[in-house]
Amino acid sequence: MSVTITFLGGASTVTGSKYLVRHDGKSLLIDCGLFQGYKQLRLRNWSPLPVAPDQINAVVLTHAHLDHSGYLPLLVKEGFTGHVFASTGTRDLCRILWPDSGHIQEEDAAFVNRHKLSKHETALPLYTRQDALDALPKIKTVGFDKPFTPLPGWKVTLSGAGHILGASSILLEVAGRRILFSGDLGRPDDLIMSPPDDAPQADTVLIESTYGDRTHPTEDLLAELALALQRVAKRGGVAVVPVFAVGRAQAVLHAIHLLKLKGALPSSLPVFLDSPMAVHTTHLFEDHLGEHRLSQADSRALTHNATMVNSTDESKALASRHGPMVILSASGMATGGRVLHHLAHYAGDHRNMIILTGYQAPGTRGATLASGAKTVRIHGRDVEVNAEVVQLQSASAHADANQLIAWLRTLPQAPDQVYVVHGEAGPADTLRGRIKRELGWRALVPEQGSTWPT
Repeated sequence: MSVTITFLGGASTVTGSKYLVRHDGKSLLIDCGLFQGYKQLRLRNWSPLPVAPDQINAVVLTHAHLDHSGYLPLLVKEGFTGHVFASTGTRDLCRILWPDSGHIQEEDAAFVNRHKLSKHETALPLYTRQDALDALPKIKTVGFDKPFTPLPGWKVTLSGAGHILGASSILLEVAGRRILFSGDLGRPDDLIMSPPDDAPQADTVLIESTYGDRTHPTEDLLAELALALQRVAKRGGVAVVPVFAVGRAQAVLHAIHLLKLKGALPSSLPVFLDSPMAVHTTHLFEDHLGEHRLSQADSRALTHNATMVNSTDESKALASRHGPMVILSASGMATGGRVLHHLAHYAGDHRNMIILTGYQAPGTRGATLASGAKTVRIHGRDVEVNAEVVQLQSASAHADANQLIAWLRTLPQAPDQVYVVHGEAGPADTLRGRIKRELGWRALVPEQGSTWPT
């Protein structure tokens, strides 16, 4: 019998990654992510999957980011009873990310109900913090480069993908077919994460394309961040830095630490990490030495060279401080979390700065800020944006187009088929064209909900 893949997410969009592999009456889901960004994408989270959760036999995760793992609490809530296989780093991060996601959704529903903003009688969260906690025991950890059998006759091997702690590419072998899922690939020149492993031989490849139509600038993160922080410090302003709690927060913290050591920034410049999730993630780097470039001393420095802000009261107290100072706070696209309070408080002052640290998905507040908008909607009101907005070009944790092509070239032989996924329509199609033109391989961009052979 044939082996097929149904693209339930991550098709012509960078969110909601879900790839359902079917063979001989069995189903394996690779990644189980939430849709984020535009409202029409987020609404997909509320639509039932075309396959019943109890008909999915197992799940394997490439990494913990919510656009790859955040739908799992709902899948379990709705009847999934199988195992979720993931690296130890991914398991550790899911323990942080899933409960926080459930908590935020409960808070959002409560806000809508308080202000009677729902068309329904009562707005409900997609899932709760307790739902997330109930799902965590489903995870079974597996090691890198150690084949395992998620289902009888199905073999999976994880290899390092860089990107964030625990991130992996997945090689699935079933019915004589070898299917490679790149996951989100990190950069070979990342400041803190190790480079992706070379690709193993495969018949079918699914390659991410977040940056499929562009390359990263030659300027590095240290140089770019130094110029921005020097400007805002000189005028006594506050730099509000929306960060992704997993990966980006730690990269920016390490960069600031290095800049202080070099004398490019004053050692007295106060830095605050205001995100319990980011604080917990930062502590994990000491537990995963070998998965990243940092030494034990460097990993320890992440938590000692900034003030870790945990409580709500500590977070609110930052508003009474004067600049210069730097506040790193989640979320990285300003879609929620404590950073919204800091943006509302500081965005109106021209002395201040908002530093965007990576890709901003269309439809997010981060994308609105990056576009140069003079106002941004926060907590139901329009906030003036007079602060300088800087979007770092060198902080991305994703491989760029040239690096994606270079990773594909590490395959020992040409695959039969490449599916270009996890990218907006433009970047995905640009990468598809490069794969066909430069490598001479068959490549296509699958549509949402489509099913293709392997």
